[in-house]
Amino acid sequence: AGPGDPGMLTLRGLECLQRADVIIHDKLVSPRVLEFAPAAAQRIAVDSLHERHTERWPLVQQMMIDLARQGKTVVRLKGGDPFIFGRGGEEAEALRQEGISYEVVPGITAALAAAACADIPLTHRFCASGVAFVTGHENPTKPESSVDWSALARFPGTLVIYMGMARLELIAKVLLEHGKPADTPAAIIQTASLGSQLARTTTLDKLDAMVRAEGLIPPAIVIIGPVVDFRPVQSWFERRPLFGQRVLVTRPRDQAAEMIHKLELLGANVFQLPVVEVRDPPDWSPVDDAIRRLHEYDWLVFTSVNGVQRFIQRLLDNGFDLRAFGRIKLASIGPGTAGALRHFNLKADVVPASFRSEDLVGVLKDKVKGHRILLARADRGRELLREELAAIAKVDQVAVYSQVDVICDQPELLLMLSRGEIAYVTLTSSNIARAFLNVLDETARLRIHNGSAKLVSISPVTSATIRELSFPIAAEATEHTADGVIQALLKLTAQGRQSLGPSE
Repeated sequence: AGPGDPGMLTLRGLECLQRADVIIHDKLVSPRVLEFAPAAAQRIAVDSLHERHTERWPLVQQMMIDLARQGKTVVRLKGGDPFIFGRGGEEAEALRQEGISYEVVPGITAALAAAACADIPLTHRFCASGVAFVTGHENPTKPESSVDWSALARFPGTLVIYMGMARLELIAKVLLEHGKPADTPAAIIQTASLGSQLARTTTLDKLDAMVRAEGLIPPAIVIIGPVVDFRPVQSWFERRPLFGQRVLVTRPRDQAAEMIHKLELLGANVFQLPVVEVRDPPDWSPVDDAIRRLHEYDWLVFTSVNGVQRFIQRLLDNGFDLRAFGRIKLASIGPGTAGALRHFNLKADVVPASFRSEDLVGVLKDKVKGHRILLARADRGRELLREELAAIAKVDQVAVYSQVDVICDQPELLLMLSRGEIAYVTLTSSNIARAFLNVLDETARLRIHNGSAKLVSISPVTSATIRELSFPIAAEATEHTADGVIQALLKLTAQGRQSLGPSE
């Protein structure tokens, strides 16, 4: 699975996940990586199998064997690389002994990701021609240690220590006792490759004291050697405009992936809390009837990406193809909806300059007088478009999807908001805003009112809903799309940095 960032999954890893019937995954595997698997694939967390670490592994091996014998395609999903401190060798041996075929897919191990994201070259022509990966899991002072700490203290290259945080004081002490210079540069990189990454540098003799002072915790990688001095004041990873900012995305799960990906590329630490779920309408018969009579309409109007996707997919499911649109003209409320039409090789005839129902009505009024219009939309929302157009044209409206408020299954995210651990919340529709704000406790509401958590709205309509619920808005998108929300967030965070001044 790589170090955490889903973008560091290999293409072959992605292919295997997409074919999986069952995924047996480690605790630290990112939920975003698991989303690449089919929705129907069974997901089994290793830490749920047994409380004791040492007793899980026989269970994991037997589970792999049993599932394979049932004809399942099994993915054993490990963090980092399976053959670097990942018990991959033991698990492969268990499969070989049972005559079960398997493939090992290499992954980006934590050392490589931590070094790259912290801008530390693990090797360098001037000071390090070698690198050693070492487990810090075992006690370095025990006589029967399998790690030769005396040799490692003399090693002229770079030392990278995995799983060493619990024994860091002992490890540093042993290296110093065996002659490693006290002023050897050292670095700790916590949660490498994620928006929560924290990198700190010091010297070997001060390493443990720095960890305690900074409150650094696993998972973290320790890098020891002269290469650490090549780290710039701020790495490329940390210079990204949203680095470290905690952003809560509240869109439906099946719509959030692209927005989350873009935020992560900008450095944000993104959390996903879907508060609305998009479902099929309770009754497809009105839609099916409208599709059969599509030739009777002059205009087909879409007010959302969901509307486009659901209507056209239903048309295709009913045995029609794009020829069914015939001479009908298409209207889209905004560029996102127009983009969804382009995905099906259809071009919107009308897209207003501003992405509101009022503006779409304004553009259409002179074009649709006396015409027949089909409005494909959600089962709830503003009725303004239908009411205004019905005054000048014959309008039929069909619900091509339902929006349902979902019970929050991640209370820990709401607790993070209450504790002030979420900086920004993106709200991309009135329904989403209402569903989210109505589940907040008093502490979370206070966080928003005092500005420690800021709401970013997609449009004036969504902003009006937020204000009706007595909440302040920190920023509103100029372009009323998900990309517009991201641009508003970038502008807001830039203003925040300027207000802190150069010393910050």
